[in-house]
Formats: sequence, C-alpha cells, structure tokens
Amino acid sequence: MVKQTNIACLGWGSLVWNPRDLPIQHYWFDDGPYVPVEFLRQSRDGRITLVLDVNAAPVRVLWARMTLSDLDEAMDALRRREEIDAVEDWERRIGVWQTGCLAPEAIPSLPGWAHAHGIDATIWTALEPQYLRKGDTKPTQKRPSVDWVLSYLQGLEGPTRDRAEQYFRHAPAQIDTEYRREVEGALGWVRRPC
Repeated sequence: MVKQTNIACLGWGSLVWNPRDLPIQHYWFDDGPYVPVEFLRQSRDGRITLVLDVNAAPVRVLWARMTLSDLDEAMDALRRREEIDAVEDWERRIGVWQTGCLAPEAIPSLPGWAHAHGIDATIWTALEPQYLRKGDTKPTQKRPSVDWVLSYLQGLEGPTRDRAEQYFRHAPAQIDTEYRREVEGALGWVRRPC
C-alpha cells in the first residue's frame, strides 16, 4: 500500500481569496506557520503584491490542504495558478519542504508546524521582491522602500489603481505588515470582506 502524502499550500495574498482552479480542499485555515512577508513586488498588472522576504517581520499565514497527493503535481498546479512560466528554473519560484528535510531559512518553524498538523509536505509561492525604478527597462530584484511603494500607489490611476487597491483591501486581516499599515494610513485602503 502506498502512503498518502498530505500536502499543504501556504497562502498570504490573492491565492487565499481567489484560488481559482488550485486543487485545495474547501477551506483556508488561519493557523499557519509564521512567515516573513511584505508588500514588495510590482506585478505585471501594476499591483504591489505580498512576497516572502527574510527582512520582513513574520506574520501567521493561512494554509489549505491540497486535494493532490503527488508533490510534483501539487507544485505544478501552484505554478499554473500563479501564472509562472514553465521555464527551466520555474521550480525556484515555488517553495517546497518535505518531512525529513531541513527547515527553510525563512520559515524555521515549518517542520514543527507541519508535524503538529499531520502535513508531509508544504508548498508556497516563492517570488522575489521586484519593482521598476524610473528610467529602468527591467525590474530590479531588490526590496523597494515603503516610501517608493507609497509614491507608486499614489500615482496610479484607473483600472490599475482599482486592482492595486482591491489587492490591499482583500489581503487577509492577519497579514498585518509594516507596509500595509503605512498604505492604510496614507491611502485609507483598509481591509474589506471579500
């Protein structure tokens, strides 16, 4: 008999309120491990999105059980949901941990958390911070300052501004980060129920 692999997916951004066709069981639990995330990635559609960043203060993230028991299939499903191209190095953009492996540097509590929840493997989106500085043609893979993020968001208009605002307002309440508090204070983009 083949052992069933219990796979969890960690979430902190749009994956939680809009999983689309990600094969998860019916519910996101709010008692995930503590993960350092922040609003640091300028996405293709103009939003500033949450990404894992070792320099951020850890917050308790959400998690859901995958309906899949094959880890490669689960990773590929997350890659497709996050619209990550199937290029040669796509695996580095999907974080993965399995029982018996060392804890990821950014999530040292992951093995203990997984054991306590009966989880054999965990996956998450592992995109890096990035933003496009004025005059650049390609995004820089560095952490933008909170001042840059505020200035950028204040300068948005139309549908791009609407998407950016929606992302901030729909981010789970427990994802209480430094940049989120600054944006809420400056722009009034406080959490709204989905």
